[in-house]
Amino acid sequence: MRNVVVGTEAAAVAGLRDGHVVMVGGFGGAGLPRSIIKAVAELGVRDLTVISNNAGAGGDDLSLWFRQRMVRKIICSYPRSAKDFTLQYRAGTVELELLPQGTLVERIRAGGAGLGGFLSPVGVGTVFERGKEKITVGGRDFLLELPLRADFALVKGRTADTLGNVTYNKAARNHCAVMATAADIVTVEVDRIVEAGGLDPESIVTPCIFVDRVFARAVA
Repeated sequence: MRNVVVGTEAAAVAGLRDGHVVMVGGFGGAGLPRSIIKAVAELGVRDLTVISNNAGAGGDDLSLWFRQRMVRKIICSYPRSAKDFTLQYRAGTVELELLPQGTLVERIRAGGAGLGGFLSPVGVGTVFERGKEKITVGGRDFLLELPLRADFALVKGRTADTLGNVTYNKAARNHCAVMATAADIVTVEVDRIVEAGGLDPESIVTPCIFVDRVFARAVA
């Protein structure tokens, strides 16, 4: 049986390169892989496309990447509280694709499930329909929403076993579980690691088939 545990933050993000598409899990501060976010910042990569719920709030979150001008484009639902993003967006140096939260998650789910997209009534008749194909079904208009996938998914779990099976802590599960299905390399930051067989199978949310690396952050 494989052991996917890595011992350092650097190993957790090894192979992440300029121009990659990176999904970052969490909802606000809940479920945010802060140690791995910092490790990516230390890589100094550039021109990233980031898929996340938000663009950071000024602390040790995605704001680190914006302060270092690592991001070319962000696809998210809630960029408003992010000062570092806002300044660059207004200057025209960062591109924003704004999506309703449900659409964002469903596009990621479609990417993880191997689907070609889905039809959504959300945004019909608004600015959200610009550049999208409109399809009429049963006399009702829908927008074709295309799937989202990434080179890397960086997510936060509560506990993992050495094989890469992962559990989450309540709302910290938001976005993380679905992102773990939709990337070529999935790295999970957890609070603790147990031996294979140490997790109740009924509590496992992300099975090990989706996980490439597990890193246990230092807990104060």
